[in-house]
Amino acid sequence: MHTVETVLLVLMLGALTGIAARYVRAIPLPLIQIVLGALLSWPQKGLHIAFDPELFLLLFIPPLLFADGWRIPKREFFALYKPILKLALGLVLFTVIGLGYLIHWLIPEIPLTVAFALAAVVSPTDAVAVSAITRNLGMPAQTMHVLEGESLLNDASGLVALKFAVAATLTGLFSWTDVAKDFMWMALGGLGAGALIGWGFAVARDTVTRRLGDVAATQMVLLLVLLPFAAYIVGERIGVSGILAAVAAGITTNFADLSRSEFVAERLQTEGTWAMVESGFNGAIFLLLGLQLPSIIGVTLQEAGHRWWMLAGYALAISTALLALRWIWLTLGVQGSLWKAHREGKMAEKPSHLLTLATTLAGIRGAVTLAGALSVPLLLHNGQPFPSRDLLIFLATGTILFTLVIGSVGLPLVLRRMPPPGEPESAHEERHARLVACKAAIAAMALVKEQAEAADPLWLAQYQESAGRLTQEYRRRIDLLEEPSQLATAEAHTDAPDAVLQRRQRYVVELELRLKSLHVERDALYAERHAHRINDESLRSLVAELDLSEISLRKRLEVARRTLAPDPMPMPEKDPQNTE
Repeated sequence: MHTVETVLLVLMLGALTGIAARYVRAIPLPLIQIVLGALLSWPQKGLHIAFDPELFLLLFIPPLLFADGWRIPKREFFALYKPILKLALGLVLFTVIGLGYLIHWLIPEIPLTVAFALAAVVSPTDAVAVSAITRNLGMPAQTMHVLEGESLLNDASGLVALKFAVAATLTGLFSWTDVAKDFMWMALGGLGAGALIGWGFAVARDTVTRRLGDVAATQMVLLLVLLPFAAYIVGERIGVSGILAAVAAGITTNFADLSRSEFVAERLQTEGTWAMVESGFNGAIFLLLGLQLPSIIGVTLQEAGHRWWMLAGYALAISTALLALRWIWLTLGVQGSLWKAHREGKMAEKPSHLLTLATTLAGIRGAVTLAGALSVPLLLHNGQPFPSRDLLIFLATGTILFTLVIGSVGLPLVLRRMPPPGEPESAHEERHARLVACKAAIAAMALVKEQAEAADPLWLAQYQESAGRLTQEYRRRIDLLEEPSQLATAEAHTDAPDAVLQRRQRYVVELELRLKSLHVERDALYAERHAHRINDESLRSLVAELDLSEISLRKRLEVARRTLAPDPMPMPEKDPQNTE
């Protein structure tokens, strides 16, 4: 099959499986996509795709890691840097050494350096897989931030460890000094290169859009989508981590976006574009992973013959040991940092055995592990086959499947036993920010004495009437957001909480009525177009206004309904594949 046809087919299947997953909620989407990919390639005349690890890392990984770096809350990321670094660096080293010796002891036919290479391949968790599996499962917010931060950074440490393990196998030479130097260069150089590229793009974008405004929004969004590829390519060309360069570019771009509040069209297009990119590329990654499984398993089992059950046992033992090492490191090496973060208020959830178990099961491996395994060279410098290469790929694939399944099955069971987290701190902060914004808007409408005296009397009367209506609207929103006890104290009424509740209920009814009216307006506009009384251009323009209003109304209605709930629960994180 032609490459273009293959790409189109994979993207189409990714979209279709995303729709199917809405009806089969019990099975995580990544597992559905892996199984479908395996079924498509299993028959002799099935879909077979030559997997190029370098091309795969270039096409699919940079935009997804860039998007994760762009979206991850930076305040929590930097506040929890100690446990994140301990997992991203310390756990990788602990896994490579501990699991490497265990693999060599368990399977003596695998040389020690190759065992270290296999341990390095399976050491990094996969940011895409972690997000896909844990999304909407109720994972505590700060723990999810730690997992995301770990996944963003440990790819580089795992791939660096793989590089030196392969080099030691090829040359027979190994130096801890060289490893440390090269790792520092690749990690710090990758972060620096990505930050510099992100900053340069931000400066250029700001220079252009300050002059042109939102007219160039579409072109800027296209350049933003290409930015992670540029960061990755530049990083790889100068010999640093392209993965970390893409992550750093995403983080830097997010910081630059904080000074671009007035560019509405660009912001809306960016959100929609990244939602589509993440949905399509996520599906493509897991489908491609499934497409490789039959050939990998078939080749290895054909060579093993009747020993296939031993290979399956090895994969199970290595996967179990991998999670056991993760649990040990979390318990002994990271628990102290988590407790300290909890005492300092940086982490709301208290560390516990169940939380440690959930974090252990969330150590899911994915596409980066497969790409790393397939990147192992075929031959040594002397022309001999790379020792145990097929077995390494098979065991890495088994680890991916095991962690995906155990995470999909075990995580919901563990999280169900954990105490409900209640309303997250971010909900309180969001409510406070809404209050501040409403009060600032009210204060901005007040005219100072000099302005009122100098104003035209007719204009002043119209202004005061309009400001009064708008102030009343903001007051209703403030009533909705403030706690009933606060309003009771402010109004000095014993029945204030009941009165506030009634006002909130009326406000919800009003918002629902406004939303229904918007739907009626939109239906009327489409009826006008069907009757050929307006053209398509007018229809798109008018409907776009209603769509923006509906987005605002839906969000306000969601907040209003949440304030009426007796025990507000945390809202699920936004699913980039869900457009509802």
